[in-house]
Amino acid sequence: MSTIKSLVLCSLVCCLLACSGCASLPKVSQVIQETSGGEESPEILSARGFLTQKQSHALIERLKRTVDPTDLLERQVSVMEAVTGSPLIKGNKVKLLDGPSAYAAMLDAVSNAKDHINVETFIISNDEMGCKFADLLLQKKSEGVAVNLIYDSVGSFRTPGPFFDRLRAGGIQVLEFNPVNPLKAHGRWRLTHRDHRKILIVDGKVAITGGVNVSQVYSGEISGDVEEVGRIPWRDTDVQIEGPAVAEFQKLFLETWKQQKGPELPAGDYFPPLRETGKDLIEVVGSTPGEMNRTTFIMYVSAVTFSDNFAHLTNAYFVPDSQMVTALTEAAGRGVDVKIVLPSVSDSPLAFYAGRYYYSDLLRAGVKLYERHKAILHAKTAVIDGVWATVGSTNMDFWSFLNNNEDNAIILSRPFSAEVEKMFQDDLRESKEVRLGEWGKRPLFPRIREWLSHLFLHWL
Repeated sequence: MSTIKSLVLCSLVCCLLACSGCASLPKVSQVIQETSGGEESPEILSARGFLTQKQSHALIERLKRTVDPTDLLERQVSVMEAVTGSPLIKGNKVKLLDGPSAYAAMLDAVSNAKDHINVETFIISNDEMGCKFADLLLQKKSEGVAVNLIYDSVGSFRTPGPFFDRLRAGGIQVLEFNPVNPLKAHGRWRLTHRDHRKILIVDGKVAITGGVNVSQVYSGEISGDVEEVGRIPWRDTDVQIEGPAVAEFQKLFLETWKQQKGPELPAGDYFPPLRETGKDLIEVVGSTPGEMNRTTFIMYVSAVTFSDNFAHLTNAYFVPDSQMVTALTEAAGRGVDVKIVLPSVSDSPLAFYAGRYYYSDLLRAGVKLYERHKAILHAKTAVIDGVWATVGSTNMDFWSFLNNNEDNAIILSRPFSAEVEKMFQDDLRESKEVRLGEWGKRPLFPRIREWLSHLFLHWL
């Protein structure tokens, strides 16, 4: 059976490659020109409704005074507000999580569920972690909690059908996102459109999101499941959010369920009244394929474009387009401290070498690159100017930006940004800097491999 599955997977990959590549990314400079320049402060939503313009302006100004001078807040937030139609939401408490602590938080949140549990994930594996998570979901369902699960058909391709049959038999609503099997398609069969989000919502009050799938390899423990990378741990990042912003993650989940023509959901209190639990400002960015809806791409490019002091990025699959390269190099050129932590080894060799194709241009422009050792880097985070941070599911590659459902939380908070910066510095200590002189002396074969790999950038 494993041989047959491997052949089917290879055929699927070929089909995906053949069917994609025609879409294009929006011109962010044009988006910025069309959406910025207004005098009004960004709209900010509280648990009691929208703040006045005066209140919003005062809140942003107080936040700006906590860091070195930067125009990032007004400019980037205005662009994202115009593109997404979603306001900033105040009164949230955000907790930064690595892989192991993310699992502990997920299991704790699920254990305490009283009304409902909504899960949306790219991968749910039939391994120790996946089975433990499934057992807990079944237990909560037996206690009368509504449990609804969306999993991606390609991401969870290796998970056997009986794993999901057991969940269904226990009363859990299970929805397969864009099934590989065209006979099971929810309307038009679209193999290239994948759901790469990782969202857990419990009782409409707690949301956990980021890069962590439901799989043992992301727990931070030793993994031998990927032969190409050997038995080394994976490094990932999530956030746990409590407060009014949780409702935005709930909306993303319910929209996906509706678009995929899922069965009628059990009755539940999906949008309970939410009180303010902290001081963090959050914008929830949900990106789906569409001409002007590559919101996570616009988020990254505009944030780097508006950076004034530093831009520290961590990303697992880094295959930048020309706009991202320009934003990074121009930021470095105007004196911004641009540092990027990237993998030193990857479960996707093609993406790994395609990303390295851009190293020389970035290094020459003053961008500082580091490769993380002693772990397989899977995190997707950024912290800019000490006050703007994002954690989410979005890789900096064409496949994430063009073909996937993705989600990111933008958090405007000096204390939270400091936590992300500390995690970034911890990764730096486990990384080796890529220096231009040494990089330029690498042998011919790696150069050829990088050049060939980058030819496939639109499918990575």
